[in-house]
Amino acid sequence: MKILFVIPVCLSLILSSYAQKPEPCKSPPLLEGALTVFIPGHHLRVFEKFSYDAYGQNIRVLAAGKEGNTTFFVDRLLLFREGVNYEIHYHNRTCVKTALKDSFRHLGVPHDAHFLHQFVLGSSSIEGQGLLVNNWNGTAQETKEPYLLTFTAFGCVPLYTLEFTEQGELDVMTSFFDLVEGIENPEVFIPPSFCDSVEVLPAKEGVEAKSFIDLL
Repeated sequence: MKILFVIPVCLSLILSSYAQKPEPCKSPPLLEGALTVFIPGHHLRVFEKFSYDAYGQNIRVLAAGKEGNTTFFVDRLLLFREGVNYEIHYHNRTCVKTALKDSFRHLGVPHDAHFLHQFVLGSSSIEGQGLLVNNWNGTAQETKEPYLLTFTAFGCVPLYTLEFTEQGELDVMTSFFDLVEGIENPEVFIPPSFCDSVEVLPAKEGVEAKSFIDLL
């Protein structure tokens, strides 16, 4: 009788631990926030504010950065269903439109990523002072380059992404912050009127985004 009792208990524990293992996930479909990107190989640092709409497949990015001794500012609107990439210049009311051939990439943990471990950022002993997060790793299908991701355990909100070269060197480091679910102003995805009459140029050959971070 003891053996018969132990077997279902063991099975219950196994099933419980399996059910609790985190699964790859998608981030909230409407998201706004900011991020910083560091690309050490190009001595490039970028600060970006972005609006992300997975329902309409739209992304708006305001980016300021420094590459070497050169600073730059970019205002870009990507409308994937229309297949148009807008580079907007409000200071002189000009617009550059190019064909957008990339597929929309959802923000989240890829379906083939491997769960590494779960831990608390901050303090786990003081209520409200810690954040439960999951670490994931994997290899990008297109580039065969490894990556490491940190997302919140609840809500699948991105925190950090690290992309490496095939030789294991850091290629791109991204940190997310000030993220808010929802879109404060939906008109952020409407191009300005001075872009209406601008001709759409062909997409650049050989330039293709491999991830959501590449799109940004």
